[in-house]
Amino acid sequence: MHDIVRGNRADIDAAGSAMVAFPRLDVDAGAPCSTTGAEMEIHQLRTFVAVAREGSITRASERLYLSQPAVSAHIKAIEETLGLTLFERTARGMILTVDGQRLLAKTEQTLGAHRELIEEATRIKGRLTGKLRIGGGSNSSSEPVGRLLMGLSERCPEVEVVLQHGTSLDILDGIRNGSLDAGFYNEPGAPDADLKTIDVASFAIYLAAPRGLVDIAQPPDWQALGEYPWIYPTCGQSCCGQAAENLFRRYQFRPRKTIGIDRESVTRTLIAGGVGIGLLHANTATQAQENNEVDILCQAHESIRVLFAFLASRENDPLLDTASSILTGEQA
Repeated sequence: MHDIVRGNRADIDAAGSAMVAFPRLDVDAGAPCSTTGAEMEIHQLRTFVAVAREGSITRASERLYLSQPAVSAHIKAIEETLGLTLFERTARGMILTVDGQRLLAKTEQTLGAHRELIEEATRIKGRLTGKLRIGGGSNSSSEPVGRLLMGLSERCPEVEVVLQHGTSLDILDGIRNGSLDAGFYNEPGAPDADLKTIDVASFAIYLAAPRGLVDIAQPPDWQALGEYPWIYPTCGQSCCGQAAENLFRRYQFRPRKTIGIDRESVTRTLIAGGVGIGLLHANTATQAQENNEVDILCQAHESIRVLFAFLASRENDPLLDTASSILTGEQA
């Protein structure tokens, strides 16, 4: 059962839907204005915010894991309920009208109030339920992820945990657009101020080459290394990509050819196969060296932080508070 909120009164809908009541304005020329209750589903409001932020039905459907017809139906239902046109449909996408812009902030406040209501009810009940969507960086340490999942299973058996894998940039995008509640990512610098973060691990980055390609007894000849293909993530601000760029600046060279790969397992395979030289996290580099797959040439970056992060605005969320306590070793 979900709550229905109408003004200051909360009821339970027999259909089990969470709904919000808005005043509806009916205008007839020469007649006084009157209002009637205009109700809409909470998930329709979430759809409105997603389309407004993404500017696209397609991207909003991907973010919400809904079909495009379902997203379009939600927007149509809201517009019909309110009697307002909220979006201008253009070749460039969905653009908020003036009315839509005015309602967007109110809608986000309503969703925030709904979330706080659920959180407070959870505290009153004294047990945690619901769903927690966690992003696991595909190139991040797996130990903190496993520790969190085991801890949640023990402390919160009624909570459904969904683990989604992606790059660090994918995880941060998911946290900010609401498709993830929290996630693990690699941070080569300082985290942004809109995030609440917990350090859970760290690692170094090493430059590796196919076995026997260069003389590892000698200091690296950077100009000669630049003649080989370099394998590292070339899109976005990845830790290995930044480590490579730092080497290029420090030693004043650029490779003749780069191969953009954002999966470390693929990078390792390509280096071992003689395709080129590349950057590997410490554990992967050590394993590959012990298996006689690669030679380690040098340390490219001393320490990359692995962070567990979520929006600072959700710091009081009971589920995220419990997840944080598991990772920091505190008692719930």
